[in-house]
Amino acid sequence: MSKIDHKKELKTLYTASAKTPALVDVPPLNYLRIDGTGDPNTSSIYTNAVQALFSLAYTIKFAVKKSPAAIDYTVMPLEGLWWVDDMKQFSVTRKDEWKWTLMIMQPPIVTESLVETCRASLARKKDLPALPQVEFATFEEGKAAQILHIGPFTEEGPTIEKLHAFIESQGAKLAGKHHEIYLSDIRKAAPAKWKTLIRQPFE
Repeated sequence: MSKIDHKKELKTLYTASAKTPALVDVPPLNYLRIDGTGDPNTSSIYTNAVQALFSLAYTIKFAVKKSPAAIDYTVMPLEGLWWVDDMKQFSVTRKDEWKWTLMIMQPPIVTESLVETCRASLARKKDLPALPQVEFATFEEGKAAQILHIGPFTEEGPTIEKLHAFIESQGAKLAGKHHEIYLSDIRKAAPAKWKTLIRQPFE
């Protein structure tokens, strides 16, 4: 049984240059997603959200693999939308005020019915406080620009500024939410090698 890697199937959306921003047009895609607030470094809400998302994503993956379709695929990386009500006040020194949506993209074979079946099965096996809050929903980002950041999250500032300046150079303005896609396993990789794809929608 071959394994499908949707990062390769959607290569333009999950790869980027660390030097030059690129324009992309993001189509509607289905995600497991969950909303929350607070500092991701200290919030138990954030920790519970990540645990629920990945637990459900892997439960769905194995259900598809064992189904008549017998399709195996790689679970997609964690993604995050980040904002505050007044983006002028968005600051790394005030992370406790941050709002976020965490997401994991799902392949086309995954349906809402399958998600609910897997959620019920998972709930019987594990105590996951955030599991009831996970949604299965379509997200359409549309026109955006993206760039790769290599290094710790705390050093993203110059990369984000470069991305925003690129968008402005196209005669466009920022729209939508700051979007990050975490391509590295931060539990294993050194912070200096962390790869984060940073995306910003525009209009």
